[in-house]
Amino acid sequence: MFKKVLVAEDLDSISIAVVQVLEELEVPVIHHVKYCDEGLLKVKKALAEKEPYDLMITDLSFKSDHRKVTLNSGDELVEAVNKVQPELKKIVFSIEDKSYRIKTLFNELGINAYVTKGRNSISELRNAIESTFNNEEKILSSDLSFNFNDKALIEIESYDISILKLLSQGYILESISREFKDLSITPNGTSSIEKRINKLKIYFKANNNVHLIAIAKDFGLV
Repeated sequence: MFKKVLVAEDLDSISIAVVQVLEELEVPVIHHVKYCDEGLLKVKKALAEKEPYDLMITDLSFKSDHRKVTLNSGDELVEAVNKVQPELKKIVFSIEDKSYRIKTLFNELGINAYVTKGRNSISELRNAIESTFNNEEKILSSDLSFNFNDKALIEIESYDISILKLLSQGYILESISREFKDLSITPNGTSSIEKRINKLKIYFKANNNVHLIAIAKDFGLV
């Protein structure tokens, strides 16, 4: 079993439950942080002392307070940790259930497991920890049953996400074009953007822009 685990979670009730699971699995060293910045510092300190963590369990959402922070989310923490210790095993434990966001965590940030917080989440987390230790790949809690090979989600690019986000904010075609030009995003012509929107409608079988945004929200794209 893992020898040294870092838990990044800002809710005491959740962190206590996570730590209890780790103790039941006889993990000898367990550290807990409530801020992502503190989590990154602990990872760096452990590396410097040549006593690195071999697993990190993190939430995605961290409530802001009076403390000024650089890393605001679990996504940012995982990305930052990847730069200093890319081989660290990572489990995300979150209420988020949007398939696109979860797939991005696996495909772009290289997490090992994803467990949603819910009725049976503690037993699911225990299974995920054991499976991660056994080097299984792309571990999902049982309530997540989507297909990692979903063509529509694979072919969505950051350019598409930018369009969808602006559409969801009420931007019209000309406004999106101006915004892209200001941000040096290409292609930024109205014709190119319109073609991309139509392509997205076909992908998601959307009847119109409003329907497209509703579907995008369901997938966690915006």
